[in-house]
Amino acid sequence: MDERSIAGLVATAVIAALAVLGLYGFGTGYLLDSPGDYLAPSMGVLAVAVVAVGALIASGIGSGRWRENPYW
Repeated sequence: MDERSIAGLVATAVIAALAVLGLYGFGTGYLLDSPGDYLAPSMGVLAVAVVAVGALIASGIGSGRWRENPYW
């Protein structure tokens, strides 16, 4: 394996671990316990994060140069 594939594998493992940790935290914090006054602000932050990530993805896809860099 070359360095890029090892780095990609490690990055994928880290992202998967963070996703599992986030799902565990959501499950124990919101599904099992009552979130109380923090439910509405948490949903607002989640919505803003989804919109921000979607905007970054859309701007990257819309760019005409996204495959012209040496990585691809």
